[in-house]
Amino acid sequence: MRIRFLFSFLLCCCFTGAGASQQDDSYTLYLTRHSEKQVDDSKDPALSNAGRSRSEQLALWFKGSDIVDIWSSDYRRSRDTAAPLLSTLGLELKLYDPRDLPALASELLENRNNAVIVGHSNTTPELARLLCRCVVADMDETEYDRLIVVSISGDKTSVETLAQSSLFKR
Repeated sequence: MRIRFLFSFLLCCCFTGAGASQQDDSYTLYLTRHSEKQVDDSKDPALSNAGRSRSEQLALWFKGSDIVDIWSSDYRRSRDTAAPLLSTLGLELKLYDPRDLPALASELLENRNNAVIVGHSNTTPELARLLCRCVVADMDETEYDRLIVVSISGDKTSVETLAQSSLFKR
């Protein structure tokens, strides 16, 4: 009788432990392009009024979330897009090299943290493709509204594309 009880107890512990580790394996990566930039001849333009407004809305949307890391390329428009979110969540910015997306993808997958990654029209879809190993549509130079959500749970990855403007109507 004791052996049967001990066996049942150990079996329950194994299943409970497996469930807990599966839950711990889940995290979400939010990929977005920097907000609208000023149109000028600068190689590193600031955000436009619309871009600053979009960045503030993004920060409000993520307020109270369980974001652990915020990543940005080291361009003014990307850093400025992340700034309101950093302030809202009390986090520090992590910089990445947009010319080495495989290194960033590896780090994000290794860290296993919920994170927001601010990139560019050419890097954001490419990073999503590296993370999910799936098809993700390219982003036009005039597109600022897309939020790519990469959810990872254990060995399963799913990708969802959202329009930021629909999120802000909450």
